[in-house]
Amino acid sequence: MADRKRNAGGRRTMNGYSGRQLLVGLGAVATLLLSACSSSTQSAAPGQGAGGGAAAPTTNSAPVILAAPVTVPSLTSSSQSAASTGTSIDSSVSTSPTTSTPPPIPPVAWALSPTAGAADVNPTAPISVTVTDGTLVSAMLTTPEGSSVEGALAADGLSWMSTVPLGYGKTYTVAAVAADATGVQTLQNYTFTTLTPDNKTLATAFPTDGLTVGVGQPVAIFFDEPIADKAGVEQMISIKTTPEVVGAFYWTSNKEVHWRPQSYWPAGTAVEVSVNIYGKDVGNGIYGQADKKFAFAIGQSKIATIDDNTKTMVITIDGAVVKQMPVSLGTNQYPTYNGVHVVAEAYESKIMDSSTWGLTGVGAYRTDVAYATRISSSGEFVHAAPWSVWAQGSENVSHGCVNVSTEDAIWFYENFGYGDIVDIQNTVGPPLQVWDGYGDWTVPWETYSLGGARN
Repeated sequence: MADRKRNAGGRRTMNGYSGRQLLVGLGAVATLLLSACSSSTQSAAPGQGAGGGAAAPTTNSAPVILAAPVTVPSLTSSSQSAASTGTSIDSSVSTSPTTSTPPPIPPVAWALSPTAGAADVNPTAPISVTVTDGTLVSAMLTTPEGSSVEGALAADGLSWMSTVPLGYGKTYTVAAVAADATGVQTLQNYTFTTLTPDNKTLATAFPTDGLTVGVGQPVAIFFDEPIADKAGVEQMISIKTTPEVVGAFYWTSNKEVHWRPQSYWPAGTAVEVSVNIYGKDVGNGIYGQADKKFAFAIGQSKIATIDDNTKTMVITIDGAVVKQMPVSLGTNQYPTYNGVHVVAEAYESKIMDSSTWGLTGVGAYRTDVAYATRISSSGEFVHAAPWSVWAQGSENVSHGCVNVSTEDAIWFYENFGYGDIVDIQNTVGPPLQVWDGYGDWTVPWETYSLGGARN
């Protein structure tokens, strides 16, 4: 075979060229490829390499003859081919800009008071739903019967709070919807239960709301259960007066507390009272059944002063003497009590029954009297006694009441009312007791201000 020869070393040649020459030729091709790549990454400035230095001088070499044509692929077609097949392209030749991933949207965070499933919740505690990283869309609190409980959404849309007290021993439902920053909504739907007291106490009071009373009228609050925490209950009672007056509480029993000024009320005083016991333990696990709120006014200063030495009643209105009348008080056996009495009620006709204060048998009576104005709980009245007119002004013949003529009894009945003062002096009887009607003024202020039965 003329075209195939074996060289002296036994190596086979092709077309007269040795294998070493072919490898040299292929190396030259590789050099060309590297040169092309290098030139494609060079800076646009003439004479500068990719690293910013001067370009290396070109080295001349002998021509290489290849056995077959070799095509050098272009970078452009190579990149297009890679992109079309999903193959990653080296970042050194990529021209696409880099994009960052946005931060995730935080979910709505809830704060619930009370928490879901809570028990023994105080019915006066505000119920609230609060969100962060979102906005409340709606919130509703409903009773076991399905009625909605009043509440208010905050102006910033981040919270809702109830505005009225709840009931004892009931299970309430909260349903609230909130949206995150993208508008995606989440729901809170849960229940809680309020406490159930072992026992409750109801408070009533006098004066009643809207009444006008005299300058001697104490504020009297009555409970239908004994109060163990008297000092605590005093803190639950607010008494606001206009003008301001100094006053104090005094417990006449474990169910009744009074409040009076240090001195008689100034005429024209406005009084507002709040007994805020609902939802509060008043001692021994007893809770207030309901709050009690009322307001009343102080009228004219009306004071009737009775002196047993003269057996005369002198009446002043706002400091001016307007009337005098003769009286007959209780005998030495049944004396009238000394001290400041306060008008508590009045009757145009009243049955006087001695058995109500313990007198039965000999000397007992049951008599219908006219124009009777009560001044103590133990049975003392100012009333018409036409049968004792002969003794009025000179002798005591009653069982403890203040006897006056029918004419004077009518005047007194028509002009004296709740809270007006009847100050009885110089009888042989004992002082009126603080618990006997409104005997508050018979207790010296230094003693009264210590609280009475509270101690």
